Amino acid sequence: MATKTDLKKTLDGYQARRGEFRVLEVPPLPYLMVDGHGDPNTAQEYADALAALYPVAYKLKFACKKDGRDYVVPPLEALWWAEDMDAFTRARDKSQWDWTAMIMTPDWVTEQMFEEACATVAAKDRPASLDRVRRETLREGTCVQTLHIGPYDAEGPVLEEMHERFIPERGLRMTGKHHEIYLGDPRRVEPAKLRTILRQPVTTA
Repeated sequence: MATKTDLKKTLDGYQARRGEFRVLEVPPLPYLMVDGHGDPNTAQEYADALAALYPVAYKLKFACKKDGRDYVVPPLEALWWAEDMDAFTRARDKSQWDWTAMIMTPDWVTEQMFEEACATVAAKDRPASLDRVRRETLREGTCVQTLHIGPYDAEGPVLEEMHERFIPERGLRMTGKHHEIYLGDPRRVEPAKLRTILRQPVTTA
């Protein structure tokens, strides 16, 4: 019986505590990605992105399991940004947000395996955004992260503290895009108990 790898337990980037900002080095990691724009709660584009990402992610898992390398599909993640970042941290004007929805894959997944998974998904109930799914290695390097517990819309004060106090006070400056890792499923977990890792790539100021 194949051993099942759980990247949430083996990668340091999935470790975070509420009320604690931590500086860590995140290695280059491979992801399935789909880009988009607009409010994730109302934009069909975001729903379509997830409807394409998950089938590909699970087809890859099943192909790996068949070859004796089973793993737990990692949680949904996303990069978020806006032309005016105040629309993200303070105003929370989601209509102005750009995003990349992502699911990590193990480093042994090949381009051929990805193409075969997409072809299998396309053969039955082809998702509208399947052609937008790509594989890409995310290179974040030095990052600051913390754990937020509660509704997504309550992240603002935590982000302000991270961006305006913790990062500059340690001689760092923000670079790259705001990164969120969703450890809870909003369809099954009440908003007050949602667990989200908030990550910001940084560099020396």
